[in-house]
Amino acid sequence: MSEENKNQDEKTDGSVTANGIHCLSIIGQIEGHYVLDQTQKATKYEHIIPIICAVEESKEIKGLLLLLNTMGGDVEAGLAIAELVASMKKPVVTLVLGGGHSIGVPLAVCGKKSFIVPSATMTLHPVRTTGTIIGVPQTFYYFDKMQDRIVNFICSHSNVDEQNFRNMMNNTSELANDVGTIIDGNEAVKCGLIDEVGGLSDAIAALKEMMN
Repeated sequence: MSEENKNQDEKTDGSVTANGIHCLSIIGQIEGHYVLDQTQKATKYEHIIPIICAVEESKEIKGLLLLLNTMGGDVEAGLAIAELVASMKKPVVTLVLGGGHSIGVPLAVCGKKSFIVPSATMTLHPVRTTGTIIGVPQTFYYFDKMQDRIVNFICSHSNVDEQNFRNMMNNTSELANDVGTIIDGNEAVKCGLIDEVGGLSDAIAALKEMMN
């Protein structure tokens, strides 16, 4: 077996470990309590959670690189993943590629440091008022409490001002027939939501510095 093969353990779930860094991608919609149509690209939270636990317990893995290109998805599943990553003792760096929309925003800020490429975008909006949870119609009370959980998590894991963030979420002048704001990479850093604009090499360099 070559040295490269010894240091690299490829997974069938879209993750890979190399030189002590485990790279995990969250792509497409985040699938939670309901199975999505097979034509949609989805990341299943029941697959992601055991991987994160294994990374935390592994003696060989020293850090986690989380790559994001997601349109959002199941709110509770996305927030559960973000909370799990944020509670890890091992260093975690996140990198937004393409998009980190909706419930992808907490995932983008759940690491010790966050990066975003200049061309990426993030959509900030309130929790939607449709759907069911555990077979019971969602109430405005549920949405209000869930919204507070999301905002509190984002603000406590980034440098964004809470009132400014809520204003962007409730903006009525930018999205047609909807509320919210779309920001690009530079804007995400300017408002304090993401730490730095950068790419893969920047994210890996920051993670290696934490690991050392």
